[in-house]
Amino acid sequence: MKIKNILILATLSTSLLFSCTKLEEEFDDSLSAVAEDDIDPQSILQGAYSALNNPFQDQSRFWAAQEHTGDAVIGPTRGADWDDNGVWRVLHNHRWNADHGFLRDTYRELQQTQYFSTNVIALSAASAQQKAEARFIRALSMFCTLDGWDQVPFREGENFEDLTILPETKKGVDAANFIIAELEAAVASLPNGPMIKANKNAAKALMMKVYLNKAVYKDRTKQPAAGDFDNADMARVIALADEIIASTDPKYSLQASYFENFAPNNSAISKEIIYALENTPGVRGGNVRSRWFAQLHYNQNPSGWNGFATLSDFYDKFEEDDDRLVQSYPGITSVGGVKVGFLEGQQFDQNNVALKDRKGAPLAFTREVKLTETGDNLEITGIRVVKYPIDYVSGDQSDNEYVIFRYADVLLMKAEALLRSGNEPAARDIVNEIRNLRGVDDFTTLTLDNLIDERGRELYWEGWRRNDLIRFGKFLDAWQEKPASDAKYLLFAIPNEQLAVNPNLTQNPGF
Repeated sequence: MKIKNILILATLSTSLLFSCTKLEEEFDDSLSAVAEDDIDPQSILQGAYSALNNPFQDQSRFWAAQEHTGDAVIGPTRGADWDDNGVWRVLHNHRWNADHGFLRDTYRELQQTQYFSTNVIALSAASAQQKAEARFIRALSMFCTLDGWDQVPFREGENFEDLTILPETKKGVDAANFIIAELEAAVASLPNGPMIKANKNAAKALMMKVYLNKAVYKDRTKQPAAGDFDNADMARVIALADEIIASTDPKYSLQASYFENFAPNNSAISKEIIYALENTPGVRGGNVRSRWFAQLHYNQNPSGWNGFATLSDFYDKFEEDDDRLVQSYPGITSVGGVKVGFLEGQQFDQNNVALKDRKGAPLAFTREVKLTETGDNLEITGIRVVKYPIDYVSGDQSDNEYVIFRYADVLLMKAEALLRSGNEPAARDIVNEIRNLRGVDDFTTLTLDNLIDERGRELYWEGWRRNDLIRFGKFLDAWQEKPASDAKYLLFAIPNEQLAVNPNLTQNPGF
């Protein structure tokens, strides 16, 4: 009877996974020898799904790596609050190093997700669908690692069983091609849905992301130029988008009410969600509540952490009548007074009574915001963002599914591929379809500049901004509270703890 070592502790660190010393001691409490016939593949697969929670839903992990490094989010130090040894400031300023705690933990947790997924793939008892779902989860974690760090530790087969063998390192376009091949192999065995499980269209949406960014992965020392995007890659983006658009099981469409895509019942009402992380109170959940707690003031309902804000330059990219800017939301605004979207100016409770800050001054969020706030009004600086309507019913274990891929992103990726291929009219028609539904006027001409702004308006605070800014050649620019950046910050530093245990990794240039 075959015996397998099965990971039973979700908190196992990558240093344990990849270390080649003291394995017997370090794995003693984390691995169990189990007869393969006694293993339930579905429970192992569920562990792989659960491993996605922290790196994607925690406000300090992959979301922070993508958004705090961009032009739409700022995490000010407010007096004694939100200093955290400067971790938010250096993300915004592009001054991180190999010891940044949040980036270190994100890298580690992405590798843990890959490990859990490979555990399923290695099980002979796992069905073809279970292995395909695990391949998608692994491909997603590998894509995020490639995008941020360019070096993806990988082990499979005999090397997966023998943890004394160091993982290989996949990099650049080779890693991108491997991820694509994995997804292509998985598609046939993936189901059509539901949205909270790995599915065919989720795999295709992820493939679109990889193809669209291959020009980025060819050379990580610079941002890509317009001529670096291969027409064959763009054709694959368009073809995959067309397959998703033509899908009838399920059939996707743009959501007329924008914020329904993120509501507590979004899995029941949204026609846009292609893949989301399940948050079902009492069953499975992540930290989706951080998407409103991190911004809301202490005296709002719910009482928040009074942290993150957006920048006025980003806010000003919106037209006044854009539905994505701010709205009252049924069952949310009437309960706590909080609107959805961008919160600027005086804030009110559910009875339209003006709120005050903790010193008794008007709670009126200002356009002005600095990385380091001092003075009397530091509690109210910065326009706040509530993208996910608050779940007042479920409390801390909120019911909103956490959106990874949605239909509007697929359409915008197709438009970008068409534009980069020279078909501006077709690309413009797609973008104007979205703009019309969001209540703003058509573009008369589509350019890369107004397309990146439109991606910002449609996908703000969804975890794609850094990825987009690099691809459009704008990530190193100066913006509010940030000077121009050195090209080394196109990548994150490989965490020192990883370099210490895996000689197959090398530090990224400049760190």
